Amino acid sequence: MDDELYGVRLGIDPGDARIGVASSDPSGVLATPVETVARAEGDLDRLAALQEELGAVRIYVGLPRSMSGGEGPSAGKVRAFARELSTRVQPVPVRLCDERLSTVTAEGQLRAQGRKGRKRRAVVDQAAAVVILQGALDREQRTGTCAGELVPPGDTRS
Repeated sequence: MDDELYGVRLGIDPGDARIGVASSDPSGVLATPVETVARAEGDLDRLAALQEELGAVRIYVGLPRSMSGGEGPSAGKVRAFARELSTRVQPVPVRLCDERLSTVTAEGQLRAQGRKGRKRRAVVDQAAAVVILQGALDREQRTGTCAGELVPPGDTRS
């Protein structure tokens, strides 16, 4: 299933307070914002519901890296989140994609559109998810293969 290059993909920008979500068209050409999910109990339920509602065949999760490419504590949190999500939505594959500068890029795009202050903050997570997903879609188009690193489901034992 992971080599499937047709169907809706989701892009996810996980933060400490909010999770931005974007989706693609079935051809995998264009990413668009979907919603912002509060980071709280039930957030994985909502993401799984969105995957099912939209019929997503793959989920790309933004992995924060330093400018040098290294991983810090926030990357470890995102890896754990991605494993939980992968367990939750299997057999739909979850892949980690480098998200360096996605929020900065999203902020710049929103500023260029004239969105200010509170209005911009309300949608920046979705816009960052669009940047992450569009990067993955562009890579799929260029290479004919899936972008990022496949995330195996986590250990479900307590």
